[in-house]
Amino acid sequence: MATPKQWRALYDDLFALYGELGCPLDHATPFRLLCAVMLSAQCRDDRVNEVTKELFCAAPDPESMAKLDVARIAEIIKPCGLYRNKSENLSKCAKMLVEQFGGEVPRTMDELTKLPGIGRKSANVVLGNAFGIPGFPADTHVIRVLNRIGYVSTSDPVRIEAEVNAKTPPELWTNFSHLIIVHGRRVCHAGARPECDKCPLTDRCKHFRSR
Repeated sequence: MATPKQWRALYDDLFALYGELGCPLDHATPFRLLCAVMLSAQCRDDRVNEVTKELFCAAPDPESMAKLDVARIAEIIKPCGLYRNKSENLSKCAKMLVEQFGGEVPRTMDELTKLPGIGRKSANVVLGNAFGIPGFPADTHVIRVLNRIGYVSTSDPVRIEAEVNAKTPPELWTNFSHLIIVHGRRVCHAGARPECDKCPLTDRCKHFRSR
């Protein structure tokens, strides 16, 4: 397994490439980020950002989302895919926020993961980007890149999150995830042919050495 020094070197290399990154999902409030994260499952961020423009005009806060008919939510978010399940979760989540949290998005992992449609990855996105509370979301890009490099050998996002949290300081976690995701999208693509010729991480990469 990679040492804390190796993890820090990976962060520094990626930071030199991409710098400090923000969340690519447009949001003005924690609630809107929560909704956008739900919609981002198996959907591109740019499409989510287009859909949420209309969604947040119709329902900008938990109270209005809770009152919006589920069929109307589904109609608006249909371009994001999985719209039946997502619309149900958006409605149930908004109602739960109103009824149990005073219309506010909670700020703890335990409370966030009790909300419909929110798992650890989504909760970490909200904690880190809405509240500045360190969290490391391990999405498919993170899982792929870190396994290719050889810093982890598991596809379990919870185990990967725990490994990163154990080996790196909390103040790096949120941006570290952003950095790996961007690198996975731009260079270390899914499939059999990542763009290794464009990658500055080849000296530490298990996949590159094994080609």
